[in-house]
Amino acid sequence: MTEGPYKLPESWRWVRLGEACEINPRRPRLYVDPNEPTTFVPMTAVDDQAGTIATPEVRPFKQVQKGYTYFEEGDVLFAKITPCMENGKAAIVRGSLNGFGFGSTEFHVLRPGGSVIPEWIWLFIRQERFRKAAKDSFRGGVGQQRVPKKFLQQHPIPLPPIEEQRRIVARVEELIERVREAKRLRQQAKEDAERLWQSTLAETFPRPGAEPPPGWRWVRLGEVCLPTERRDPTKDSSAPFIYVDISAVDNAEGKIVSPRELLGQDAPSRARKVIHSGDVIFATTRPYLKKVAIVGPEIDGQICSTGFCVLRANRRVVEPGFLFYLCRSDLVVAQLSDNNMRGASYPAVTDRDVYEALIPLPPLDEQRRIVAHLEALREKIKILKEIQATTDAELQRLEQAILDSAFRGEL
Repeated sequence: MTEGPYKLPESWRWVRLGEACEINPRRPRLYVDPNEPTTFVPMTAVDDQAGTIATPEVRPFKQVQKGYTYFEEGDVLFAKITPCMENGKAAIVRGSLNGFGFGSTEFHVLRPGGSVIPEWIWLFIRQERFRKAAKDSFRGGVGQQRVPKKFLQQHPIPLPPIEEQRRIVARVEELIERVREAKRLRQQAKEDAERLWQSTLAETFPRPGAEPPPGWRWVRLGEVCLPTERRDPTKDSSAPFIYVDISAVDNAEGKIVSPRELLGQDAPSRARKVIHSGDVIFATTRPYLKKVAIVGPEIDGQICSTGFCVLRANRRVVEPGFLFYLCRSDLVVAQLSDNNMRGASYPAVTDRDVYEALIPLPPLDEQRRIVAHLEALREKIKILKEIQATTDAELQRLEQAILDSAFRGEL
């Protein structure tokens, strides 16, 4: 008899997963028209949050019959590769054409035997405890690590009678549906907070062609910016420097969060533009046009990618903070059409295109008042998002607690 990590209710028993399921069963001989529409499931088709096959594809049988993973209706698909496995990519096959299909080679297939229903297996492998154990069993090189078949075959699973499985699964689905509804409301609240921020920015800055408020005037962005400079870090191969590229910008916060420390000899070819504290860096390549950040004092005098337009505020006429929030709105981006894009590999607008954008300019005192108002609102939204993130984590823990109770016979 298989032993497990905790005591089970009477009439339950521990079995190995490989005893309850057939792991990666062999494909039978199929006599199918080569052009017959056939269900195909790439890894991207599995919704890791809902645990469903959300977007299956339909392909001719001849295109998928070789080189892919075979499955049948009612099988459970389990992603074996990192990070898909950790993210929860697992689903029951439902609604497959002709009762079978094919999918990514990165799926294990679990075919339930007569003593277990697919939903019991599916809920079990969606537990964080199970996925952690699966991760500990990984084999393969970094970035290509996979859960071996042997792990699934030997892992213990609690098994109640079939009718008890059905009753518990129904109860779990009822409880988790409530959790999902709470998550949906949380997501809606997040989107509402983001819409509030964007609508505030839109209301703060008039659009080109509109009559500006009294004391404001329309100017070109380049008219309020100072010249910037370039430096080639490769000229001193042993000198360290900090490099900021597109990936270093957290667009949600408008901050530089992960710059790289490099030596001159390792400098990318696009590392040329010098940045100073208070500069606003504006991404010019598609699809990153809305990536905007303000440079902090900790990286004053360092280097950023030529994929940014560096906006250095002339502080006699414009506050850096005002320039930052103005660029965070859609005002400048809306004036940069696809017709401005140049280059084949990395379509981008030029610095000149950005400098030519029209912006509304109030007096400095009004700019400071606007920046203070936006900073206060931004801080409130940040606190709201932190509370929401905490609630999300609590909901995730609640979902796992429900699953834990289910497999201990406590529901």
